Amino acid sequence: MVAVDIVAVDRRRADGSGPVINSLIHGRKLMCDQPLRYGWSIGTLAIAAALLGCGGSGGVPPAEPTPEVVAKNGPAQPSATDAPAETPAPGEAPAAVAIELPSPFADWGKPAVVLFLTGEQRGYIEPCGCTGLENQKGGLARRHTLLRQLSDDKGWAVVPLDVGSQVRRYGGQAEIKFQRTADALRTMGYQSVVLGSDDLRLPAGSLYGATHVDDKPSIFGSANVALFDPTAQPPFQVIEAGGKKIGTIGVLGDSFEQKLQGDELVHVPAAEGLKKAAAELKAQACDYHVLLAHSTVEEAKELARQTPLLDLVVCSGGGLPSSEFEAIEGSQAKLLKIGHKAMHVGVVGLFGTEADTVRYQSVALDAKLADSPEMLRLLADYQKQLQATPWEELGLKPQPHASGNRYVGSATCGDCHTKAMAIWSETPHAHATDSLVHPPNNRGDIPRHYDPECLSCHVTGWEPQKFYPFESGYLSLEKTPQLQHNGCENCHGPGSAHVAAENGEGSPTDETIAKLRDSMKLPIAGGVAENKCRECHDEDNSPDFSHRGFAAYWKEVEHIGKD
Repeated sequence: MVAVDIVAVDRRRADGSGPVINSLIHGRKLMCDQPLRYGWSIGTLAIAAALLGCGGSGGVPPAEPTPEVVAKNGPAQPSATDAPAETPAPGEAPAAVAIELPSPFADWGKPAVVLFLTGEQRGYIEPCGCTGLENQKGGLARRHTLLRQLSDDKGWAVVPLDVGSQVRRYGGQAEIKFQRTADALRTMGYQSVVLGSDDLRLPAGSLYGATHVDDKPSIFGSANVALFDPTAQPPFQVIEAGGKKIGTIGVLGDSFEQKLQGDELVHVPAAEGLKKAAAELKAQACDYHVLLAHSTVEEAKELARQTPLLDLVVCSGGGLPSSEFEAIEGSQAKLLKIGHKAMHVGVVGLFGTEADTVRYQSVALDAKLADSPEMLRLLADYQKQLQATPWEELGLKPQPHASGNRYVGSATCGDCHTKAMAIWSETPHAHATDSLVHPPNNRGDIPRHYDPECLSCHVTGWEPQKFYPFESGYLSLEKTPQLQHNGCENCHGPGSAHVAAENGEGSPTDETIAKLRDSMKLPIAGGVAENKCRECHDEDNSPDFSHRGFAAYWKEVEHIGKD
């Protein structure tokens, strides 16, 4: 096992098996099962380790796989823009050493056209930064920066395309988020965007208003789904860039189309809509034909087999992004999976030469990409809009807690549990709301304490995965200051009955007191406590939790019972 801190790649095969190169952000080791796949040998890594003065193979599991670039041609390598690691302050963990490697596009030359492929954002318009922005991928701000690096810095003709599902929920907040995302896509110059299955759950009127602006042709198109009228969404797009004509068709797979409801949505089976659109597109004499399929992988492949015109099928399904083009049996088209939560961008270069006509790389939107100022302004405006929107319009209605009890606040718990309170007070949980008001990262000027999706894990008395408050839960800094932060009752449950019994209210029996005490306990055994932690420490907002494990986290907050 070679010991080295290195900014490198972390990639398994699409089925999760096979070789992996896994480097640590603040790591101690590099595990390498088959490095030659990425252009590295054990000897090369050993030399690098010696030159860098690295040693030892111990350490904890990685907080999050390091930023990656998955390449079809040549080794997978990070961007040449990596900055040297700074010297850590005393007591801080050492930062990863960034080895300067060539740009992932260094050997590409200049393509005639570049397709910039995204999708499946599912509401993740930015990495929240709860456990450090460096540990999370994705976001509109990084995406815009990558697009500019390709179009402005490299001078490439870039055509941005998206396979849909900008949001993952319905309700007022999702409507606002979709509107802001649509604005962002137009700002970034997207040419063709599919309406995904989750997008189509939004009210048709709101969706139409967000996708049709200033009487300009909509960039949101579909061959088999339209709002109100079949002509409302363009069935295909013809895009001229770099001296080439690119034809795109968007479809919604039948597994999603069959679930659509409401008279406002006009829809037909995917194959039927695609056949008609392909016949019309063929007459446009395009150089390259792309299907943007918001569908399962198998649906996308079957549509390709039925449509000889296609050269490339970009599919929303499949989980991890493709590491290379996939052949589709019975079709000339190649398949690419876009990956989930818009954490990666697929970059396809069309060169037009005999030797190397088309190339592909998937680029992770990681912390090496600076935030676009325009997108940060948009994100700030999004938060201001949430602040100005009443809860009722966001679809937030406080619900009763299943226990029937009410929240009393951590200070009340601390009246008896003084030792536990002292430990809690020294943890990040005790400052969780503060981190929304003044985020501890380079987006600190964008407060998020009016955002239900953030509040649900940063205050006391909310349902963390469904983003709504309980009836006695946190309302605001002014109305419920005692319920700020991630308090005792988020794990142990609302304590009103327990507190009342301990105070002798209603003359409780010893049996009642004991029963209520037991009800407030959160067992470690059987994974009960761990599962409760995972309601907030999930893969999206706290990737470090899964890698370090519950036991490591528990040591930092461990507290036992009453004094």
